[in-house]
Amino acid sequence: MFPAFLPRASAPALAAVFAFAVSSISGWAQSNHPTAQASAPANAAVAAEQPFLAENSAAMDKMMAGMDVKPTGDVDADFAAMMIPHHQGAIDMALAELRYGKNEQLRRIAQEIIVEQQQEIAAMHLALGQPLPAQTAAPTQVPPAAAQHGHSSMPHSNQTK
Repeated sequence: MFPAFLPRASAPALAAVFAFAVSSISGWAQSNHPTAQASAPANAAVAAEQPFLAENSAAMDKMMAGMDVKPTGDVDADFAAMMIPHHQGAIDMALAELRYGKNEQLRRIAQEIIVEQQQEIAAMHLALGQPLPAQTAAPTQVPPAAAQHGHSSMPHSNQTK
């Protein structure tokens, strides 16, 4: 999202210029700087990261599209309308970290982001007098129906060890 002081017509132009500049610099660095050239193991690592990158990119695209709201004249409603997709984007990116990340500290932070952002989304809905979204399992939990039918490898809370 571009700052409000930029005219709408200039935002796409700036995005195009920025994308061109980044690709030009990146291309130059790879062809002219010996340490920037990727080795075979690095290429394999990037290839292995593609599912994460694709999921993260989809989350970013969805978030940016959701944040592009038309002003309604109600600052509070407009703020929430932009922040809810922003928070959902953080949740979606945190889920990607949980699916693909290996660093335990970052995985824990991702779990905290999910909980905190869900709480803030609910608080924004309540502050505006809007109904809460339908209650669902946390994105990192197995839905109750799957757990009841033995589709979960996680122990049930009522089991003894």
